[in-house]
Amino acid sequence: MADLNQALVEIRTIRRQVAQNTEFRGYGPATLFATAVVAALMGAVQAYWLPAPATHPVQYVILWLTMAAFCAALIGTQMLTRANRLHSGMADEMVRMAVAQFLPAAVAGAILPVVLLHVTQNVFWMLPGLWQIIFSLGVFASCRCLPRPMLLVGAWFLLTGLACIGLGDTRSLAPVTMSGAYAVGMALVAAVHYHSARKASIDED
Repeated sequence: MADLNQALVEIRTIRRQVAQNTEFRGYGPATLFATAVVAALMGAVQAYWLPAPATHPVQYVILWLTMAAFCAALIGTQMLTRANRLHSGMADEMVRMAVAQFLPAAVAGAILPVVLLHVTQNVFWMLPGLWQIIFSLGVFASCRCLPRPMLLVGAWFLLTGLACIGLGDTRSLAPVTMSGAYAVGMALVAAVHYHSARKASIDED
């Protein structure tokens, strides 16, 4: 029994090492591009429904966290089916690794607005920039199992986040600062995965 347990541990270790050195192909380009469209539409919703976000911070947080939850559910659902199809026996390990790499950033992004709302509204204008910086850290953390050009996406969100904070006031809460950054950023993510998938199919042929 001890030998069997040891063998199972070694198998799990090998599977984990293989997963860490394999490019994760569970993200679908079409779904990722759909989230870019959702981000653009959410900017229009904010402009119509919440023209003065600085005076309605709770509604602003609800609006964008709702979008984030919807996009995460969309990506997650498609990721499971796509990973099972493309990674077969390694799918579970690959999905767990992908989630674990981005999860700390996702949790931090969800907790951050609660903290800012309870500290003081004088710093609430920093939220869009901080969200984008946290997202960039999640992208960078995931790059080890993603196509190399994904580093450019992380750099994009880092720069847009710093630019938002650089505005120094409630202008950072304008619809374009969130919708523009995420629409362009997720479109870039979709493009990277699309070209990676095409390259993989050509190599397989």
